[in-house]
Amino acid sequence: MKHWCSIKRYSLLPVAIAISIGSGYIAPKTVFAGSLGIAQSSLCPSPALSRIQTHQVAAGETLEGIAASYNLLPVTLLGMNPSFQPDALTSGTMLRIPPFNGIEVSVPEGTTWDDLATTYQLRADILFEVNGCPETMPSRIFVPGVNWFPGIESAELPSAERLDNDPLTGYPLSEPATIVMNFGWQPHPDRDELIFSNGVTLDGAYRSTVLAVGEGTVAYVGEEDTFGTLIVINHAQGFQTRYAYIRDVQVNAGDRVSAGQTIASALPNADPVSAMLYFEVRTNSALGWVARDPGDYIPALAVR
Repeated sequence: MKHWCSIKRYSLLPVAIAISIGSGYIAPKTVFAGSLGIAQSSLCPSPALSRIQTHQVAAGETLEGIAASYNLLPVTLLGMNPSFQPDALTSGTMLRIPPFNGIEVSVPEGTTWDDLATTYQLRADILFEVNGCPETMPSRIFVPGVNWFPGIESAELPSAERLDNDPLTGYPLSEPATIVMNFGWQPHPDRDELIFSNGVTLDGAYRSTVLAVGEGTVAYVGEEDTFGTLIVINHAQGFQTRYAYIRDVQVNAGDRVSAGQTIASALPNADPVSAMLYFEVRTNSALGWVARDPGDYIPALAVR
């Protein structure tokens, strides 16, 4: 695993997109929400708590009606407004309205993202991104889909499933490559801990070109601290793919691309015979763009 060792240019990316299971974590930058086909300028969401709105109750309004107007559950409003009495709804009362269903919680000192993931039964990377990819653990966070009232089930992430008309039909490189880091929890290359990888890292031929895996619209092209050059493509049916460890970019934000179209070149490794590509598949959901196992959609990337 020489590509993950001491040379920063070649070792940073596989770790930089991962959430550590231990006391620390690396802050990835990620695309969050946004309409398909719209070029995006930011690769990290605003924290959910910074997007809380206020609603002033008008005469005749009900808790159910207010919640419905924001596409929320009534129990979400109760959780976000603990002093609020639903049986005493009065005109002029100010309510805090979150961007989606969930609850605000305090974070004890020393808590890690993995601790929170275990407590609330959500993936650590989802919690991290919903709360704005912070450099340090906030004292309060928003937990999506979690409510503390009897009879209310927590929201589940939509499951990955194969589609008859899958918009992702190609392979991200011009030649077959070796998967050197897979999706999901993986051993850290240097430390005795596990990390969560949002995508796959491929080790391919030196002059490999990077190909769009499906028809779509380029949503982002730019330089990122952790990714280097990054391309994001939005596809039909709420799919998104991301390509990093690249150079010689041949597309711009807003361009339409076809499956198999060359969009860049893979970034050469320190040795003169191979090159790296980092690749993600995401699907759009109420929680933002959720990272998926690329092997669930592109059979050639499935670990056998």
